[in-house]
Amino acid sequence: MADPYELARLAADRLAEDSGVAWHDVVVVLGSGWGGAAQALGTPTYESRMAELPGFRAPTAEGHAGLVRSYDVGSRRVLCFLGRTHLYEGHGAAAVAHGIRTAAAAGARTAILTNANGSLRRDWGSGTGVLIADHLNLSAMSPLEGPRFVDLADAWSPRLRQLAKRADPNLVEGVYAMLPGPHYETYAEAHALRSLGADVIGMSTVLEAIAARELGLELLGLSVVTTVEATGEQIDPAGVVAVAEASATRLGRVISAVIADSATL
Repeated sequence: MADPYELARLAADRLAEDSGVAWHDVVVVLGSGWGGAAQALGTPTYESRMAELPGFRAPTAEGHAGLVRSYDVGSRRVLCFLGRTHLYEGHGAAAVAHGIRTAAAAGARTAILTNANGSLRRDWGSGTGVLIADHLNLSAMSPLEGPRFVDLADAWSPRLRQLAKRADPNLVEGVYAMLPGPHYETYAEAHALRSLGADVIGMSTVLEAIAARELGLELLGLSVVTTVEATGEQIDPAGVVAVAEASATRLGRVISAVIADSATL
């Protein structure tokens, strides 16, 4: 099996060669239904299929375009992945973390991760934008192997959350719980997760966050509520994407503002 860090270096080298961009400052991962947020980043200077880079696979989840783009946002070079690999796709934790590791190898020092979630709070309805303040890794997996000890006590940057709330004061902060999926949880599981301290739940992002912190990237998580859990409402994957798409443009402006403001502080 190829060393995942060397594979990320190969992908970063190919990206630099194909795009003509030697260095990226920020990586943005756009999750389910978030593709429209890329409009706020402007016109891409480069685009290709993710699967054309070493180690990447075409995403299989609905609402994941499978594209990689490069943008100029003010003085920052931004690498944007429109889609991600999920743990439930069966390729292992290293494949989930590959995009973040590639971005770090390409020079990125800031990561902005987005996703769609199910809310465990009745007062956070569909369309609510959530800043991830902390997480619960309930996947029983880690992208790290061997004695790679990483302190996650302050994984999600308070500084970047402050910038995001400056851009959109309506954002709330909460704890995101990752489950492996692809099935949705039962009523009992939803209530148990709430008692553990989770505010929202999903099937992504946390393994990427762990990989980002190992490599020293400052981390921001943006999540949009697409359904309220344990209400009897049937969860439709297409509906999840549709709700996320409806919020993507507004939250895309938050991403752009954070990228611009973080460069000046």
